[in-house]
Amino acid sequence: MTDPIILSARNVKKYYPVKTLGKKGLVKAVDDVSLDIVRGETFGVVGESGCGKSTLGKVLLRLEDLTEGTVIFNGQDLSGLNRAGLKTFRKQAQVIYQDPYSALNPKKKIGAVIEEPFKIHRLFTKQERQKKVVALLEKVGLHPDHRDRYPHEFSGGQRQRIITARALSVSPEFILADEPVSALDVSIQAQVINLLMDLKKEESLTYLFISHDLGVVKHICDRLAVMYLGRIVETAAVEEFFAAPLHPYSRALIAAVPVVDPRIALSAILEGDVPSPINPPDGCHFHPRCSIAGDICRRKAPRFEEKLSGRFAACHFPLINQGEAA
Repeated sequence: MTDPIILSARNVKKYYPVKTLGKKGLVKAVDDVSLDIVRGETFGVVGESGCGKSTLGKVLLRLEDLTEGTVIFNGQDLSGLNRAGLKTFRKQAQVIYQDPYSALNPKKKIGAVIEEPFKIHRLFTKQERQKKVVALLEKVGLHPDHRDRYPHEFSGGQRQRIITARALSVSPEFILADEPVSALDVSIQAQVINLLMDLKKEESLTYLFISHDLGVVKHICDRLAVMYLGRIVETAAVEEFFAAPLHPYSRALIAAVPVVDPRIALSAILEGDVPSPINPPDGCHFHPRCSIAGDICRRKAPRFEEKLSGRFAACHFPLINQGEAA
């Protein structure tokens, strides 16, 4: 029987050494993160800029090495893979990058860009590759003639479709979509999101969808994790999360979404900036910005644990009461 968990991370850390004012320190970009992603779902990761979302995506797919921790993909420990093992893994897991303007080689025609993964993995004959390039272009809503054009001849939305076609070329099971629509006009975002949702069904894909836009996440994701200063502070099914978040930071993120809703208290809006990841606050990292923090929050980091059935959060005072969360 196929394991329903396609990717499992345990106690994942990614620290970067830095020097500040002549002193050595560590940027704790990802700090002791554990999560499971179910096969066939779209799992979102949300949070403010600088919270560690993109770094988490990179270490989960071995685009960067872990400082500590374990990542299991399809039952295989990724940390032990050599170059040959990583090459095989790359066929199973691909990336759709954030910036469609820098993710394509300006000197290569689009056909060559999409064909490149076939060559790297030594797949198919030259004639077969050409046919598959045409099929991939059509799958993402582009014309076969586009293969003979260069990236500068395309709009941002078209470039994101090209990047998606390249990611699909090796028939992956898993795709990391790192802010895939943040660089696009709002009118184009919906087209790309709908494309990704259609491809998920057609290709039986699993997505790790990283975004700061909760409106997009609410539309496309099944479950999500909220990150703050390198740590996950809440995980939940999307519907439950938006109906009644458990963590004060989650409530503040939802309150910041530009939707007129008189039920949302003004006190829920975030104040202040994210603290430095080099010198994070003691106890709960969120306590300097939290309206309900107590003494224990300043002294002791909360455990990430189940607060309600299937609902996990790292908070000493979770918003269990529906009225509180609203």
